[in-house]
Amino acid sequence: MRTRNNIGMAAALLMACGAAPAAAAESQAAPLPKAQRDSSWFADGQQQLAQAAAQPINNAPGAAKNIILFVGDGMGISTVTAARILAGQQQGMDGEEYRLSFEKMPFSGLVKTYNTNQQTADSAGTMSAIMTGVKTRAGMFGVTGDVPRGDCAASRGRELVTALELAEGLGKRTGVVSTARITHATPAATFAKVPERGWEYSAPEGCRDIAAQLVELTAGDGIDVILGGGRRAFLPKDVTDVEGAAGRREDGRNLVREWQQRYRDQGAAYVEDRNALVDIDPAKTDKLLGLFEPSHMRYEADRKNDQAGEPSLSEMTASALEILKRNDDGYFLMVEGGRIDHGHHAGNAYNALNDAVEFAEAVQVAMDRTSAEDTLIIVTADHSHVFTMAGYPTRGNPILGKVVGNDSRGEPESEPARAADGLPYTTLGYANGRGFAALGKETDADVRYGLPQKTGRKDLTEVDTTATGFHQEALVPSDAETHGGEDVGVWARGPGAHLLSGTHEQSYLFHVMAHSGGLLAD
Repeated sequence: MRTRNNIGMAAALLMACGAAPAAAAESQAAPLPKAQRDSSWFADGQQQLAQAAAQPINNAPGAAKNIILFVGDGMGISTVTAARILAGQQQGMDGEEYRLSFEKMPFSGLVKTYNTNQQTADSAGTMSAIMTGVKTRAGMFGVTGDVPRGDCAASRGRELVTALELAEGLGKRTGVVSTARITHATPAATFAKVPERGWEYSAPEGCRDIAAQLVELTAGDGIDVILGGGRRAFLPKDVTDVEGAAGRREDGRNLVREWQQRYRDQGAAYVEDRNALVDIDPAKTDKLLGLFEPSHMRYEADRKNDQAGEPSLSEMTASALEILKRNDDGYFLMVEGGRIDHGHHAGNAYNALNDAVEFAEAVQVAMDRTSAEDTLIIVTADHSHVFTMAGYPTRGNPILGKVVGNDSRGEPESEPARAADGLPYTTLGYANGRGFAALGKETDADVRYGLPQKTGRKDLTEVDTTATGFHQEALVPSDAETHGGEDVGVWARGPGAHLLSGTHEQSYLFHVMAHSGGLLAD
């Protein structure tokens, strides 16, 4: 209707100028063939268009009472695509048509990930940009990019304030959840300020290590919920944890005990295993510290093998939200799927993708427990990986399998495709890394680091490439697979989510959170 009115206006203008209107002005749009209108793809497109057109936009400053930032560490576009297919295939679908939880969010865009000194970034500098609005060097966070890496003296006076600290200052509750060590780059960048990401439990004189900064945080009354790995950074060397692992601190401080002492009158609880987390009463818990592993938490596929028993990322997210939501002023929560990155570094797509699927489940938990009217949820990655999908596999081919093509009628071939060297090859691969390994039912991808490098092509004819312990081939030999430098995706729902459409610097994400959450003074 709008098109015909516009044509009529144009015709009136032409007549006023002495020109006759074109005959096409009264033409009708050509009808679509029935086969086109009856297509399921066409119907799905129409439905998605209607949903997008009806999506409300809220641009009011401070409209987001709550902010949840999800970071899939190393979750580049190829990882999202492969995880989507895997998740769909795990549910009996072909896989390509499936959508992960966050892919259903109404707004999305792209984020440029470079550090101030590197085209291909690391997690410290990227997460620092997201949390402070200021890009910095690789290997450090919470300080400006003009500080040399590892220079303690130069970092003093160059510290930056994070979105989490701003939220604390406004009386909001805050939480940090990760499957990595809680002192590792991504979670630590929410609260710490160091010119060297490796200072997890010790630092040069004049600077404080990351674990100490967490326990001593002065913003507000400190972080309310902390769940992840990394017990060793909080315990002295002469103390062993519930799993028999010794601490790493050489200063003799027991930071777990210090944390408990600091919050002894505030309904504080410290837990080390899944059962203890499940037993927590959120209504009676104002402060929660959960450290479930000496180092990183286990891969999702390996979690059942944990000695003490550890929660999933979804379970930790649910527990955090139950405690944080008990606050009239709202909350800020950061959730990291940290082991997506580690699976890729080990060249093991199985673990990287299964952790990405679990990450999407954690996002769904947050979507189910919040309202788009007052909660801004942002899902993104800090960087990508040199992880590829290649060949021309037929529709529905197992994403972890060997490439199987199809014939002229779209039917799968009876045998895997062969490369120019006569060998079969997988859909998924890596541009660099330690290379091929066939470790059968092994579920801990990190075992690969204790084995020799085997880069280049291998005969996969008799190898089950869908097994948990299969590590894909790699082209260039390196101690570990590296990050990739391309843009990553960002998906969002809630007040201010539309501001993330387009391509942006990574530091821009801070400004969207600050605007939508009213974190900055006018």
